[in-house]
Amino acid sequence: MRILVTGANGQLGKCLQKHADKFQDFEFLFESSQTLDITSHEQLGTYFSSKKIDYCVNCAAYTNVEAAEEEKDLAFQVNTEAVESLSKQCKASHTKLIHISTDYVFDGLKLSPYSETDSVNPINVYGDSKLQGEAMISEHLEHYFILRTSWLYSEFGHNFFNTILKKANEGAALNITTEQIGTPTNANDLARFILNLIQSQSDAFGFYHYSNTGEATWYDFARLILEEQQLDKEVNLKATYSYPTKAKRPKFSVLDKSKVEEIFKCKVPHWRESLVGLLKEEEWTG
Repeated sequence: MRILVTGANGQLGKCLQKHADKFQDFEFLFESSQTLDITSHEQLGTYFSSKKIDYCVNCAAYTNVEAAEEEKDLAFQVNTEAVESLSKQCKASHTKLIHISTDYVFDGLKLSPYSETDSVNPINVYGDSKLQGEAMISEHLEHYFILRTSWLYSEFGHNFFNTILKKANEGAALNITTEQIGTPTNANDLARFILNLIQSQSDAFGFYHYSNTGEATWYDFARLILEEQQLDKEVNLKATYSYPTKAKRPKFSVLDKSKVEEIFKCKVPHWRESLVGLLKEEEWTG
């Protein structure tokens, strides 16, 4: 089975590469924006016509929530227009698409976890561009999985987890917001779920929510990182309710995982358990 992974240099792409060797029956094509630009119709057409691809895992995305407010055209080019092109190529090639979306398609006004059937109403450009990308997929394809996730982190790349560790080791004071409630999600867990999903060859297509379980504020997330690294007494960590940003964020964006657990008979790890596990990995060097 041949699997294309776009956006392979991002943190989820790197987590997929990390766990790929456990799936010996798969042939992986890991492509970054330098080797496969999904915003180019020509490149996509040439690539798909020259290879028989069974699954495409689309990890490519414009993810800078703040910059998207000023770079709206670029955000929609990557998150909507390119996704439409990719969907058309998958349809023509009979390729199953696994697409990564976001909790930011919701407005955050609900007080209980969001299910796949809840109304969407993004409140920033990034969320809107991702929602329109979802619409392109469901318009052009039947054989797809759209996985909405939240607050992704890993040992790879630029993310909240690595930023907190870096600033803590530099001795910087940290003012972290308590205004938003969501679920930190270890990208390694999502990567393993995607690989197992492919291996299952399931035809239960559609929308799914996959984040770790439980809920937290960004302050809770930072505090546990520091506690586990025994940095909590050395670092000046303060909670602040309001933290000014260009982009509005949903105040509550916890996702309901009951559908994914029921359909795929999987147990989604709690965010605290998963964070502690990552920090304790033998190869973790901080």
